Order: sequence, then C-alpha cells, then structure tokens
Amino acid sequence: MVAQNPLYTKTGDASENPGRFRTLEIRGHSGGHMYGGETLSSKLESGYGALEVRFAWQSRDEEIWGKYGYPSYGVGAYSGFLGDPEVFGNPNALFGFINFPVSRPSRRNQFAIEPSLGLTYNLKPFDPENNPLNDAIGARMAVYFNVNFGWAYRWTPEMDITYGIDFSHFSNGRSFTPNWGLNMFGLNVGLRYHYNADQHRVDKGIYPDQKLQSRYLRSPKTPNEKVEDNQSLNLYGAIGTVQTEEGAGTDTRYGTFSLVLDYQHKFNNMHSVSAGVDYFVDNSLKESYPEGDGKNSLIGVHAGYDFMFYRFTIVLHGGTYITDKLGKEALFLRPAIRYDLNKWMYTQVGLKTLGFAADWVEFGIGIRPFRW
Repeated sequence: MVAQNPLYTKTGDASENPGRFRTLEIRGHSGGHMYGGETLSSKLESGYGALEVRFAWQSRDEEIWGKYGYPSYGVGAYSGFLGDPEVFGNPNALFGFINFPVSRPSRRNQFAIEPSLGLTYNLKPFDPENNPLNDAIGARMAVYFNVNFGWAYRWTPEMDITYGIDFSHFSNGRSFTPNWGLNMFGLNVGLRYHYNADQHRVDKGIYPDQKLQSRYLRSPKTPNEKVEDNQSLNLYGAIGTVQTEEGAGTDTRYGTFSLVLDYQHKFNNMHSVSAGVDYFVDNSLKESYPEGDGKNSLIGVHAGYDFMFYRFTIVLHGGTYITDKLGKEALFLRPAIRYDLNKWMYTQVGLKTLGFAADWVEFGIGIRPFRW
C-alpha cells in the first residue's frame, strides 16, 4: 500500500494517488564540444556550461499513458555559455520535454530517458565582417534538441538529486549558412522538488495536520504491451529549403525533396525498427554541377530505431548512398519527430544531415498503405 512507503505519505484521503502532482527542477550542465568545422577549435577548447529550470506535470491517464510507464511532461528554460560570447553570443532556449521512467517504481534510484525540443535564441551568427570565425551558426535563432539519460535519487518525500549524461544540438538545418551546428556532450546534476497542487484544498497550514503525498506512485504493471498490425510499409515525402556557403548573407535559396519507402516492425507500443530506400533531390548541387545531367539527385538506403509514445514517434535513422554521393559525406542521419493523424497517415518534421552536420530541415507527410 502507498501509506507503507515513507516516500508516499498521505493522511485524510482513502484514494490512491490523490491530488495533482507537479515538479520543479534546477539543473546544471557541463561538458565538451563535438565540432566538425575548421575555424572554431580554439574557441571551443574550454567546453560549455549551462543552467536550466524545468516545470513538469505528471501524467495520470491509464488508457493513454499507463502503457508508457506514466511519463511526466513539461516546459523549460535554458541559459548557456558556449565559449567566447563575442563569437557565439549568450544562447538561451525555451523547450518542451517528456520524461520516460524506465526503472521499477519500487527503486529509490530511478533511471529515465528524457528528450527535449525547442528554440535557441540570442545567438551571435556568422558575419563576413564582424564575426567571420563563426562557421557553426548562420542565424540568431536555431533549433534546440537535447536527450538526457538520467537518474533521480529519491532523497526525501519531496526532493530528488538528479544526475545524468546528455547530448545537446543547436542547428538551423542549413536554412542559413554557414551551419556546422553546435554539438555538446556532457554531464548534468540538479535538484528536483515534488509537490501536490491540491494540498491547499486539504490543509493550507504551514504545519498541516493533513498532508497529501508529494509524489505520484506509478503502477508496478509492466508497460510496453504488444500491438496489433505490428508491421507496415510507409511511404513518406518531404520538402525543404537550403542556402549554400556561397549564398551566405543573400536571398539565394534552393529547394530540396525527399521520398522514403520504409518497412517498419513494431516490437510493442514503444519500440520499433525501420529500414528502407531514400530518393533525394538537392537543387543546391546546381552550384557544384552547373552542367546538370541529373547531378542534383541521390539514392540511399537507411535503417534505424523508432521510439513511440501516444501519437508521437521519435525517429533516429542512419544511412548511406548507393549512387554517386556528389561530394556529400558518405553517412547521413535523419532524426525526426512524427505525429500520427490516424492509423494510416502521419506528418513529420526532421533533419537530414551531412555526416554530423545539417544538410536540410524537411517537412513532410506519410502514409501506411499496407499494415499487417
């Protein structure tokens, strides 16, 4: 029973998990850069530091969220130091996140996977006269992406000590150049405060006689149930726009197109793998191959992992080209987020890369014509 666990104390209420559960966290980050450009190595030697504040709501709907272990979700604010502020600026970010608990509820030290996605601003972009060294960022704003593999040690009924390993990425997807992007890998540590938003309805006192539990006690039921129609063929088309290095600071832009045929196998309602064939059109290649003759299209193959929750899927695919790569890196990645409109159609926003640098951002729609 809940009352037998000192981390989950409640009085004056016979129901399990009474009230509305919230958390407030402050987290510090530190680590190093993974940089693929040419001019910033000396400016990035000292690494990076950042401070975050996160506020989260606890999910409770058993039908929707129970199968995913009852994750919490929320919003956060980030303020970081990347290196020389005269080159990079002082970046801030606003983002949304979701925390998926992996460990059993009975464990005092809890492991979770926590992706975040948002917008970075207050960057100092490349400028040929005033900031010529910054080949990492070509715009004042960029996409903020972070994934944290973290633990929370349940210190008291209200407090957690959090710590983990995380990866962060700032990029505008070559919408503006130059855009090697900033990739950061490091450690984080913080404090998380749990509270019950309905406590004031039970007892408003500073020393309450009746106190609701501060933490949500997750069900010990095993998530990741098997799903029907666990195999499908997916057809996805997307468009984007890019700027070349030669076009930096101008209005010259080129269109891109992706067509993807995927086979997807779902192990359960959270985990699946995919593999397929890609057809790419990159009209910016006209600058390198002005004679034409089909020198703007490529064919590739890919495989990867899909993490699914509710109607969302986080896509992590990697591939290579089976035709002439036309000067691109042999490896490409496609991290993306997908939203299912229904069982047979979805929308997707993703990043197609050149190795570990951005190639373009793509916006598309997909269908599942065959499911079995």
